[in-house]
Amino acid sequence: MTRGVIFDIRRYSIHDGPGIRTTVFMKGCPLSCWWCHNPESQSAFTEIIYRPERCIGCGACAKTCPEGAVTLTQRGYISDPDKCTGCGDCAGVCPSEAREMLGRDITIGELAREIQKDVLFFEESGGGVTFSGGEPLAQPEFLAAALEAARELEIHTAVDTCGFAPRHVLETIAPLTRLFLFDLKIMDPVLHRKYTGVSNEIILENLKWLTGNKYETVVRIPVIPGINDTEENIEAVGRFLSGLSMRPDVDLLAYHASATEKYRRFEMSYLLQDVVPPHKDHMRDISDRLEMFGLNVSTGG
Repeated sequence: MTRGVIFDIRRYSIHDGPGIRTTVFMKGCPLSCWWCHNPESQSAFTEIIYRPERCIGCGACAKTCPEGAVTLTQRGYISDPDKCTGCGDCAGVCPSEAREMLGRDITIGELAREIQKDVLFFEESGGGVTFSGGEPLAQPEFLAAALEAARELEIHTAVDTCGFAPRHVLETIAPLTRLFLFDLKIMDPVLHRKYTGVSNEIILENLKWLTGNKYETVVRIPVIPGINDTEENIEAVGRFLSGLSMRPDVDLLAYHASATEKYRRFEMSYLLQDVVPPHKDHMRDISDRLEMFGLNVSTGG
């Protein structure tokens, strides 16, 4: 049975496609964006984090671990990575939440049952299920099976993607997807690699392919002050999108610092903690500039 790794299922979402939606967040992403709002999604595997400052020394984790992977050291109750299977039993019994499980393994059947709970909301609002992440295309077999299951249930499907995937993956996923929410971050290839860790060549080519084959696509642009809100980048975005055979709608998403607490909780460094969200007037200026290229633009997504 096809299985995948997710880290959250968020219900009643209104920003991930039309209507009221259930958003499935999948683990694993080939990018490492400086502004990533879901740092727990970057690894493709389930993870257990340990915060020794919360540990009360009860030893429940060590007693519960079926592999004997957790032992008491000078740094607290530490897991041996060679023995740990990531089952999460230790996190489940920790009374102080010093251990936390990030992600869970799930079958298509289990996921379909979760999604089906919200069918009434989908029918009344014209909503559906959105697969996000992380990067859903990084788990192509699981994503394809999940999309097939949703289609059998007659549920509208959307895929929120960074577009960094082999073409053959996109060719498999596209016919099963009603709507693509396609992130477009930076046009300059050097700056794109600096701030995301990868080239944007595949991303741009995949966006050309999707629009060229008339798959419904909304381009979502995260507006990150000082990184991609420059006049040069906005001009380049406008020229590129207006030159596509089918011009997609554009949704501008203002940067916000809501993920700062996540980075602190996971003891990860956050490179943009001092960045101030863009003012609404600046967002309007960017929208106006892109509309000059004949694009339909919305803000707030």
